Amino acid sequence: MKFQTNIPLESQSENQIDYHSNVLLFGSCFSENIGEKLSYFKFKNTQNPLGILFHPKAIETLISKAVNGYVYTQDDVFYHNEQWHCFDAHSKLSHPSKAHLLNQLNVQINVTALNLKKASHIVITLGTAWVYTNIETKQIVANCHKIPQKQFKKELLSVAKIEASLKNTLSLIKSVNPSVSVLFTVSPIRHIKDGFVENTQSKAHLIAAIHQVLKGQSYYFPSFEIMMDELRDYRFYKADMIHPSPLAVTYIWEKFKTVWISEASFKTMEAVNVIQKGREHKPFNEASEAHQKFLKNLQQKTKALQILHKHIQF
Repeated sequence: MKFQTNIPLESQSENQIDYHSNVLLFGSCFSENIGEKLSYFKFKNTQNPLGILFHPKAIETLISKAVNGYVYTQDDVFYHNEQWHCFDAHSKLSHPSKAHLLNQLNVQINVTALNLKKASHIVITLGTAWVYTNIETKQIVANCHKIPQKQFKKELLSVAKIEASLKNTLSLIKSVNPSVSVLFTVSPIRHIKDGFVENTQSKAHLIAAIHQVLKGQSYYFPSFEIMMDELRDYRFYKADMIHPSPLAVTYIWEKFKTVWISEASFKTMEAVNVIQKGREHKPFNEASEAHQKFLKNLQQKTKALQILHKHIQF
């Protein structure tokens, strides 16, 4: 008997991710879940230079400014709740010092520009089609930074508007890196604060728009569908019943690995995993001869791996 419906997946036939790849990830917090797995296994990757970005317009803005060499000035930041913020960035970049925030914004926009040019793969995870437009500036913001909602107009982006945004994003990316592979996915995290029906409508708009722009070196990975169909049980969610549990993230990662990670990398991944688990080991007696032997063996394994892959650091 089968107790689960499985989404059919096939291994990507070419240009898979390996230890020579440079992966750049943008988008909702699920992109960071995948990024953390890439980091754990020591693949070269850069995650969300301006922090988590939930909707396609925020990602388009970041990539546009990076490609066009935008420089942030004091006109781009504001003071609220004893910190300086920028509407283009997540609150993790916010800071009590205006100078510090501006410096970080410009450092990260340069990091984005550099990685757009050298990336072999770009993963874009869209979380929502709901956006907030600042009434005064008439600009769609990436993050409201707890500014009163009366200062914003809330809007559900149409499929056509999302499609136009994604096409512009792809055009900008290809203008600096024609050979890069772009992987789209939709976050399985539900934005319940928008409403249950509204969240479903939002995800539907995102999925419909993505499939209008897929061609050439653009691809879709069904993380949303895996969560909704293969893992349709609340035991696969965290306590908030919204975010996927670590088990669910690992499950989806294994599916992603099947499709997008080169089989030739599996042996290195296992070697990395052995070292990572060894580094997490907590001995009963750190001074014991057995533990010292264990540490020496771990060091030898680490050096052997780093000879083959010089970028790997623990």
